[in-house]
Amino acid sequence: MTDADATADTVEPLSRRAASAEPPSWMARRGLGWSPAGAANLLTGFGGFSAVQGLRYGDGPRHTLDVYAPPRAAGAAVVVFFYGGSWQSGAKEIYRFVAAPLARRGHVVVVPDYRVHPQARFPEFLEDGAAAVAWAAAQARRFGADPRRLVLMGHSAGAHIAAMLATERRWLAAVGLGPEHDLAGLVGLAGPYDFGPLRDPVLVEIFGGPHRPETYPINHVRGGEPPALLLTGARDRTVHPGNTARFAARLRAAGGDVRATVYPRPGHVGLIGAFVRPFRGLAPVLADVDAFVRSRPPADKRGSTSGPTTDPAAIASSATANRRA
Repeated sequence: MTDADATADTVEPLSRRAASAEPPSWMARRGLGWSPAGAANLLTGFGGFSAVQGLRYGDGPRHTLDVYAPPRAAGAAVVVFFYGGSWQSGAKEIYRFVAAPLARRGHVVVVPDYRVHPQARFPEFLEDGAAAVAWAAAQARRFGADPRRLVLMGHSAGAHIAAMLATERRWLAAVGLGPEHDLAGLVGLAGPYDFGPLRDPVLVEIFGGPHRPETYPINHVRGGEPPALLLTGARDRTVHPGNTARFAARLRAAGGDVRATVYPRPGHVGLIGAFVRPFRGLAPVLADVDAFVRSRPPADKRGSTSGPTTDPAAIASSATANRRA
């Protein structure tokens, strides 16, 4: 199989495949008068964190964000989470079930909205992402976080945004930041990092063509990227797990510190659904993300940490063993 064969058609609109990709039964209950995300947020509860909603980071109608913070956040990491939705949909309010568990574990979490198709095309959502990251860095101390412990995290299309900001330096440079000295880490969940050629006509329109290598994070790795935690599910039929394997290999080849795991059970949405308490047995996603973020030193000190992790078996064993939730 050629590399082109391996990457072909690995990204599709989530609505086409989500029903077949997800083990948790609640994900498939779409005709009962409530949404899966609404159920997830209800199961998440409301205690153990504070939330401030609708803060502005720009002038547009989609330039707002929510902040989740623990009761005592002195020196906490700040995680900027970009949700997925095929670069076409999504809303920050939906993702309390992701942000709240991390806030309860001591992290400040920022969840921005950003422009999506048809109002936006590549690279406008990257520009919005960079602006949201700049806001988080500037406002971190207001919520008790350490701006030097800035971690980018995303799921699906959001992982693409996070990875592009962490690899192609011009986006953060435009807002006065740089991944090599301002980011403490990158967390990618089922991300499309090396995903062409595209076949869906809407995605072709979003990215300006079926095969534009400059839109793939993997092609911007040059060395100096922040340490990365890359997680995916073996049952993912929306974004092929090979994206994670190839991106991890490219980062390691450039001297990067990478921890990559393919969980055997979850699909594309099940990976993010594993943040919800009843479904954490699907995969230790929350525990692994929490441990990674907690271990991140300030970005200005990460050059003195241990070198890259190069043993995939050791990486998978270590991540899977960490099931604290």
